[in-house]
Amino acid sequence: MSRDPALPRFAILQVARLGGAALALLGVVILSHGQPALAHVPDALGDVLIVAGAIGFFAVPLILARKWKGRP
Repeated sequence: MSRDPALPRFAILQVARLGGAALALLGVVILSHGQPALAHVPDALGDVLIVAGAIGFFAVPLILARKWKGRP
């Protein structure tokens, strides 16, 4: 049985989504001030992480899929 060539690409898409979700979650934790270790971190960093996480979760997989669609 041969290996499916789409499997590595699917894994990369899932890692991009997981990374985006993790960034957004870290941003939410920073903004909630729930962790004493993160009390000194500015709220602006939490905002940036939430936006970067949302872009990583939603846009990066779409961009990668569109880029890979043109290749054989």
